[in-house]
Amino acid sequence: MGISGILGLLNQHASDHILETAAMSLLTVSIIYVVVNELIRSNARIKEMDGPRGLPLIGNLWDIRSNAAEQYRTWAKEFGDVYQIQLGNVPVVVVNSAAAAKVLFGQHAQALSSRPETYTFHKVVSSTAGTTIGTSPYSESLKRRRKGAASALNRPSVQTYVPLLDVETRDFIDELYTDGKAGQVPVDPMPMIQRLSLSLALTLNWGVRMSSRGPLFEEITHVEEEVSRFRSTTGNYQDYVPLLRLNPFNFHSAKAREMRYRRDVYLKALNAGLEQRLKDGTYKPCIQANIMLDPEAKLNSEELTSISLTMLSGGLDTLTTLVAWFIGLLAHHPEIQEKAIEEIRKFYGDHQPLCDPEDDQKCPYMVALVRESLRYFTVLRLALPRATVRDVSYAGVTIPKGTAIYLNAWSCNMDGQLWSDPEVFRPERWLEQPDAPLFTYGMGYRMCAGSLLANRELYLIYMRTMNSFKIVQHDKFESDPIKGNADPTSLVALPRRYCAVFVPRNADALRGALEATKQEVTEKC
Repeated sequence: MGISGILGLLNQHASDHILETAAMSLLTVSIIYVVVNELIRSNARIKEMDGPRGLPLIGNLWDIRSNAAEQYRTWAKEFGDVYQIQLGNVPVVVVNSAAAAKVLFGQHAQALSSRPETYTFHKVVSSTAGTTIGTSPYSESLKRRRKGAASALNRPSVQTYVPLLDVETRDFIDELYTDGKAGQVPVDPMPMIQRLSLSLALTLNWGVRMSSRGPLFEEITHVEEEVSRFRSTTGNYQDYVPLLRLNPFNFHSAKAREMRYRRDVYLKALNAGLEQRLKDGTYKPCIQANIMLDPEAKLNSEELTSISLTMLSGGLDTLTTLVAWFIGLLAHHPEIQEKAIEEIRKFYGDHQPLCDPEDDQKCPYMVALVRESLRYFTVLRLALPRATVRDVSYAGVTIPKGTAIYLNAWSCNMDGQLWSDPEVFRPERWLEQPDAPLFTYGMGYRMCAGSLLANRELYLIYMRTMNSFKIVQHDKFESDPIKGNADPTSLVALPRRYCAVFVPRNADALRGALEATKQEVTEKC
């Protein structure tokens, strides 16, 4: 063998040795990182509180990747009503029963007054327009915003919105009637429900309607649905595993930035339009204008936008989703429709399909039907997470300041200690136990400020829809809240899309009522 051959072998050996050394070094560093991280994760756990351990690095993220609220409910059978999980290294307390929720979110309401911040939603999506009231950590700004929202959403204020509810629910019935050709063809009700919810949000906040399902409608509904996914506590792994944020091909963050930009465009246009109408004196009374003209409100532009975002996202998330679930349920359960119609007939005949918008929930059965749909479907299965602002003691365990706490609203609404038949859709339970707790709007200091408005909206939508139409099944629809969930990773439990046939109960009366109100609707707008 020549000298050149020997040198070649030596170089090859040295190269192999370097690669081997590099591989071993990488493996060693990885092992050390995992071991050290496990020590950190173990130390982060709340002392003396039980709960599933999960996997290295990611904790319980893999276990809750689908239908997290139901998994939490299942774990409660093993670990008790209150236990801890770990998302990455972050310990989270999960509350799964009505009794435990009453103690933690009732007796310790002020201590649980903040929200934890997440990377994807708070640092990426909300870095320009800001956060909603519901997703904001506790601060003086939050207190001002909550005060402004409370004044706009109390009972007297809600009463002033009745003409708006009248217009939008009337148009909703008209769309079902027109698109369904008076019960001759099946229709997908979701676009009509989305327009109803979006138009209500826009009218209440900016004084403008969404009277048609055009490009702006498509843009806002799409973007807000995507933004809702970025609020999920299960679908954004980079919130809990910081290493994932270093990925140069992080398409998740890129999509979040895209949605942020697209949302900024229509928010800027809506705000600018209202400011111009205020200058021109052509504005219509709405929440934004009322607050802007109130010298005592003292809210800056970011705080005003936060209130509007709250109404926009809340309406599209909760109202849209719940009505979609409910109509699908009715199509497959005509006996529920017939019972409801029997009760409605005590107040309205079939010649009055568009029930009186001033009816402030006077039909007890329909009020119960609204509450049962809120309970049974619990579209926001995990109420928006809380964060403790000081140490909290529960059952002899100290929950440290800064700890994230989840109210499993789904599990609380399905509590077997509260109901003997929680898995059954049965509106009569609310007539038997009218004071029973409902967890869909959250509980305590940070519960949904718009619950009064939402209940009034749902009541009128349900009354007018059921008094106008017999809803007939067309597609197969899974009304089970778990099996029928279209996206088990999302913050909001969406039903799968379906079509139904909306057959007028009294075609002549409905057609006449819709025609008679067209001019009135035009004048109100």
